[in-house]
Amino acid sequence: MEQKKVGVLLSGCGVFDGAEIHEAVLTLLYLDQQGAKAVCMAPDIDQAHVVNHLTNAEMAETRNVLVESARICRGEIRNLAEVTADDIDALIVPGGFGAAKNLSEFASKGPAGAVNSQVQRILEELIEAGKPIGALCIAPATVGMALKEKGPLMTVGKDENVIGALTTIGVKHRLCAVDDITVDEAHKIVTTPAYMIGPGIRDVSMGIEKLVKKVLALA
Repeated sequence: MEQKKVGVLLSGCGVFDGAEIHEAVLTLLYLDQQGAKAVCMAPDIDQAHVVNHLTNAEMAETRNVLVESARICRGEIRNLAEVTADDIDALIVPGGFGAAKNLSEFASKGPAGAVNSQVQRILEELIEAGKPIGALCIAPATVGMALKEKGPLMTVGKDENVIGALTTIGVKHRLCAVDDITVDEAHKIVTTPAYMIGPGIRDVSMGIEKLVKKVLALA
């Protein structure tokens, strides 16, 4: 059987300004355990800002999302602009604030904000091709913004402000435990709350493992 290629769309390196590292690494681990090939990618853009993860203070410097994301995948990463839906069988987007700061403007402008044009493109291509999309933690907010015309069913944790913001643009929300997944069968979108609920790596790992297995089953 041919090995499935699953894109992993990263948004930097670190929960406060990039991809959530636990969520990203667990996704890579479970893909490998299932015999799939991870194709890591990120947009070649500046981060919205840089956060000192020791103090949580903003830093007066600029970092590149693609360069920072490369840290997580040991340098094996592609520029999102050079990847199409034809290159992969599915896509998974780990969370972390970068998913809502760098991949879209959800964190700063809410659901009325823009989605990065390359992120928008790859998500639309995948939906058009009938290929599955997985999203963790806050990442469903960006996926929901990009695909709002489809009225996708998702979970994004328990924060009523986030849920309310997404429902205003037509996203259907389902409350979901940290060790479970929400599946939009019609659009092949799988989501899990991960660190939107937490509390720890053991807890989020259970939902992420289920998400990876479901995405591969749909691919």
